[in-house]
Amino acid sequence: MNRINQKIEENKKLLSIYFTAGYPNINDTVSVIKDLEKSGVDMIEIGLPFSDPLADGPTIQASSTRALHNGMTSDLLFNQLKGIRKTVAIPLIIMGYFNPMLQYGLEAFCKKCQEVGIDGLIIPDLPVDVYNESYRNIFQKYGLRNVLLITPQTSEERIRFIDSVSDGFIYMVSSASVTGGSSGFGAAQTDYFKRIADMKLKNPQIIGFGISDNETFTQATTYAKGAIIGSAFIKHLTQQGINTINNFTQNILKP
Repeated sequence: MNRINQKIEENKKLLSIYFTAGYPNINDTVSVIKDLEKSGVDMIEIGLPFSDPLADGPTIQASSTRALHNGMTSDLLFNQLKGIRKTVAIPLIIMGYFNPMLQYGLEAFCKKCQEVGIDGLIIPDLPVDVYNESYRNIFQKYGLRNVLLITPQTSEERIRFIDSVSDGFIYMVSSASVTGGSSGFGAAQTDYFKRIADMKLKNPQIIGFGISDNETFTQATTYAKGAIIGSAFIKHLTQQGINTINNFTQNILKP
């Protein structure tokens, strides 16, 4: 069974952390992954930096720019991840944009993901229709879950279609904004969380965007299987460095 599906079956709320590969420094990728797992994180999203990241706010954009300047590429990331499964057991997902994957060759990219032990991909600019018609068979061939996104503006019909072609979890964007764009959840977002929960989809939802601390993690996981933190973690890495990862995670997970 795919590690994502195994993790989802656990009777707990899940914390997924996003960070940018090659940030703060080019060779930090593997140590960040190992420290996140040791600190109690359930899943990790490894950001593949791209020069035109449409869903990312200023914090993640800045980290991507730095990582690109550091020399991060798809090939370098795959080389860094060789052997990662000797020490890391939790699900690893690459989050990136379709252009670099298409340039690499999507099947070649997916094959490399399988070889190093990646469990899924999140590609915000790959429409579900295109994925379903042209690429779903490739993902399945290499045992990868494609994690699709929904927003408060996504129609019920489209949400149910996304649910029907998904086999892992649905990335539930908390608001119509970029990452790191809000603090706390208002009534409109809470109503949205409830509305999606009431749809009884076959795939669980994990909420991302706007989650930065224990309060917002708790709010999100009241209605969903888990929550994703990205910008707040990148800020922590920027300000505190990579040796204090456990402090960040424990502040999120405190009872």
